[in-house]
Amino acid sequence: MTRANYVRTPAVSFEHLFRLSDSVGLFEHARGTERRVEHGYCVDDVARGLLVAVREPEPTEELNELARTYLAFVINAQTSDGRFHNRRGPGLMWEDEPSLDDCWGRALWGLGTTVARAPELAAQAIAAFDRSTTRRSASPRATAFAALGAAEVLLVRPDHRRAQAMLCNAVKVIGAPGNDPRWRWPEPRLRYANALLAETLLAAGSLLDDTSALADGLTMLGWLLDVETNGEHLSVTPAGGWALGEPRPGFDQQPIEVAAIADACARAFALTGDERWRDGITRAADWFLGANDVHVALYDPVRGGGCDGLEWNGRNENQGAESTLAMISTFQQAQHLLALHE
Repeated sequence: MTRANYVRTPAVSFEHLFRLSDSVGLFEHARGTERRVEHGYCVDDVARGLLVAVREPEPTEELNELARTYLAFVINAQTSDGRFHNRRGPGLMWEDEPSLDDCWGRALWGLGTTVARAPELAAQAIAAFDRSTTRRSASPRATAFAALGAAEVLLVRPDHRRAQAMLCNAVKVIGAPGNDPRWRWPEPRLRYANALLAETLLAAGSLLDDTSALADGLTMLGWLLDVETNGEHLSVTPAGGWALGEPRPGFDQQPIEVAAIADACARAFALTGDERWRDGITRAADWFLGANDVHVALYDPVRGGGCDGLEWNGRNENQGAESTLAMISTFQQAQHLLALHE
């Protein structure tokens, strides 16, 4: 693959993310490019916003301020027993009961990434991270999100025992790939952010010296990448999930699935140097640019946002937080790849 393949990916833009944010956090929904204040905020998105803000290699002061805002929001959502609220209304009241669902996992992922990537915020982030590390979720995805936060902590604090324990637990909760060569996956159905599970095994395998977990993660990711590729472009699992025997391609396809592929392939490439994973990152970025089943771009080059989904006849024109963050995250991985070849 030539260097020209990478140049197509646009520079990462935070313009639309700023548009969706205020001094409190990040609004979840948008109508077109305009934020829908009436729907409020959620930790799921703010934690993802924190992650992409702190892992930007050369952040502006404006982006640093946004990271501080997001961190404060996430910490405010945490209860004394380590659970997290998710939904916060426009009146700034929490509207749900605290839980150990995805919001818990994503909060820990954002906090752990802050510990590793933003030294000036690390003290606040590790205190909040530690408050939740004794808790466990029954959800494989919530567990995996949290484990990726633990993996980030271990990059800078390799003796952090609670982070090690979270990764060990994630390996058990996720399980091993299936034995059927047609279905090398630990679940009977693909759902959302599927590559997250494979990436977590890769992280555990590399950081805990667990060769079985590493091998399982590579097997799962390779199978998933094959399943979610159609010719030369990604054709990802739709919002309703997918199992053997169901028609493909499926719709609506969600940007979060593509971002998970980019993240997992980036980790696999860093660990192995295998060109297959580099190609996976490139195809994930290209999916947003129109190399997909409908041949329509989900990236808005004028406003800097990402459209909310790929439909059988086009795209969802709304540019909400989840989709924009998924696009930013994917472009960050592609730009990092480009930097490696400069």
